[in-house]
Amino acid sequence: MSSYKRLVNSLKRLFKRPLAAETAIHPHSALQVEEQVNHQATLIPREQHNLSRRNISKNALRVLYRLKEAGYQAFLVGGGVRDMLLERQPKDFDVATNAHPEEVKDLFRNCRLIGRRFRLAHVHFGQEIIEVATFRASHDLHFGPDKDQESLDNQDRVIENGRLVRDNLYGTFEEDAWRRDFTINALYYNIQDFSVVDYTHGMQDLQDRKIRLIGDPLQRYQEDPVRMLRAIRFAAKLDFQIHPQTAAPITTLGSLLNTIPAARLYEEVLKLFMSGHALKSLELLREFQLFPQLFPDTERCLQQEASHLTLVQSALRSTDARIAEGKPVTPAFLFAALLWPPVWAAALRLQESQGLAPQDSLFEASHRISHQQQQQVAIPKRLSLSMREIWHMQLRLEKSTHSKRALALISHPRFRAAYDFLALRAEGDANIKPLFDWWTRLQQANPDERQELMAPPPPPVAVVAPSSAPKRRKRRPRKKASGIATAVPASE
Repeated sequence: MSSYKRLVNSLKRLFKRPLAAETAIHPHSALQVEEQVNHQATLIPREQHNLSRRNISKNALRVLYRLKEAGYQAFLVGGGVRDMLLERQPKDFDVATNAHPEEVKDLFRNCRLIGRRFRLAHVHFGQEIIEVATFRASHDLHFGPDKDQESLDNQDRVIENGRLVRDNLYGTFEEDAWRRDFTINALYYNIQDFSVVDYTHGMQDLQDRKIRLIGDPLQRYQEDPVRMLRAIRFAAKLDFQIHPQTAAPITTLGSLLNTIPAARLYEEVLKLFMSGHALKSLELLREFQLFPQLFPDTERCLQQEASHLTLVQSALRSTDARIAEGKPVTPAFLFAALLWPPVWAAALRLQESQGLAPQDSLFEASHRISHQQQQQVAIPKRLSLSMREIWHMQLRLEKSTHSKRALALISHPRFRAAYDFLALRAEGDANIKPLFDWWTRLQQANPDERQELMAPPPPPVAVVAPSSAPKRRKRRPRKKASGIATAVPASE
């Protein structure tokens, strides 16, 4: 595209922008990035860091270079920069720019605009999506006397009960850095000169292995309570320590998670428990008293019985091991383990209080606990159905031993998940171990051995006394008295 065409397109976009977007720009947005860097940021040149374009996705580089060629500022930012500096493999790449979402869309035909709270541009390259975000004003932005803070809030930033529910307030590069959540996520890779720009001392926190929130922790958590879960997740994933000031308010603000939509909490739970650090995440969630906000029924059971905690820990440890080995994992199995303690406890109570059969009590308990959990974490229906099948098959595994139904059960689509779940139960309950061993032998046995295993167990045999024991003397039967007196001779 020629310089003349770029100029014409820029002027068209300028006049098409809504007034709210224009007034949302901070007065200092015209400053050049270099001037801000020289005065307020730490600039780490290419020779002083280990971040290389060889480790960056080719598609992310395409986005960066096209934005740069169009005259916009373009930076790689967030977890991708953080992970590469830590010599870890990034799972995705995010781009920050001074181009507005509509301007990004004009540059890329494969771009889609999404989001209500944060307006974002997603550039699609097959299965890979490069997220492009416009610079936004920081959370503690101070407007000059000529700016009407309230009018801007009404149009671009909406705060309800301390929560930031809409924030499309565009700002400068510096403001964008200070509005991010954690210092280690506020490092920018500049495609212009391949330097790393650090406004918030994130490089120092990376070296110190610290999770530090930018700004006042109390205010930032109230704006978005999910930041508490993110602090836990990063600490577990990176094996970092949460800075004391960042950690202090968490235990008292946990109830704020009740204001977060259950669907969003489901996504956060997946990130916590399905990223290879589930066991550590559980420990930190319980330490900071956030786990009861996500799984209140489970937390009560974990406090009452140690075997329940053993089962949950075993499930999370197994999930971490499978992810480390590159094996597939299913959220249904994970949620089945997390909710089994309250389901089993509720089933036992129903048997005692209402006299229900084991099968009926388990069905009723699984329905109740699943419905209650949906109020906290919205588990999709497809996963909920799989989760219940795993629970209900536990009774079928108990009833199908020593019968022909066992072979039919092995071919069931959910058998493997139910068998693995039985293995978890056997680790914490010695009474389950013989049942698990029987199903293990059945799967490993040849056809003849299977017939023997499925045969009903023989009746108990009477115990025979050892031959060395002294024999009991038989008692001679007593003769019946005739009732006739015997005559005695007179001579006697």
